[in-house]
Amino acid sequence: MGADSGPGASPAVPWRKVLYERQRFPDNYVDRRFLEELRRNIRVRQYRYWAVVRETGLVAQQVSCVAVFITLWSFMDQGRLAPSTLLWASLGCALPGYGLYEALGGAGRERARVADLQSAAVFLAFTFGFSPVLKTLTESVSTDTVYATSAVMLLAHVLFFPYTRPSPHGGVSINAALFASVCLGSRLPGALHTFAVLSLALLVFALWPCLLHRLRERAEWSFPWAAGLVCAAGVAGARSVWPGGAALLLLALLVLTLACPALLVRLQRHKDNIHGPWDEAEIREDLSRFLS
Repeated sequence: MGADSGPGASPAVPWRKVLYERQRFPDNYVDRRFLEELRRNIRVRQYRYWAVVRETGLVAQQVSCVAVFITLWSFMDQGRLAPSTLLWASLGCALPGYGLYEALGGAGRERARVADLQSAAVFLAFTFGFSPVLKTLTESVSTDTVYATSAVMLLAHVLFFPYTRPSPHGGVSINAALFASVCLGSRLPGALHTFAVLSLALLVFALWPCLLHRLRERAEWSFPWAAGLVCAAGVAGARSVWPGGAALLLLALLVLTLACPALLVRLQRHKDNIHGPWDEAEIREDLSRFLS
């Protein structure tokens, strides 16, 4: 493009950076001041290592939730855990968890509590009623295909989980987890086992993220402890089923929580974003008087 660096570069009429005015210069003409407005990394966020480690705890605990779910399903598949025991344990975790959720939420939620109870009752009633159907849903599908589909769906749950706002608003994530639970529950001995697995999936993949989000908002100090306990439970459960898998899970959690943040902070120094007069114009005028 044109520049005033050649012969006759000092015109009688100086060039002005205006749009709607006819000038004696070509449309792509710029002067020496063009690169003087170059700015680098003006909106780059400086990350701190331990702050990033704290945020990666959400990813690590979600991976551990999947490990806990698979461990409990494996216990029922092997006959080491009765479905009634799992149902009572799920109820014993859900009631205090909901009480803590309400305690952190404040007053004025009477109508919301009624809606929550209605939703839970409808889900449990439909799940219990359709458990015999869900038990026979994949009878014509091979077990290897069911296990492979469940693995893909659980991986999709982890990938599409709404980490910026850990709640059931992530439709793809929660639907993938419930689909995987239906597939795995259909390979258990009875309909009560299927109902117990689906109730466990609701507790782990839907209700727990809501409580975790509330803890991050109202009791920020408790979030690292909650994430650490879930990770420890995931590793311990995997060790009781497959020691090699527990070692792999522990290695993956260490990479997620320690190595990846260090890599992010290290690579941040190599950022080189440039900004200048070629960017789109930004209106910085205060327009609040028009919006009121």
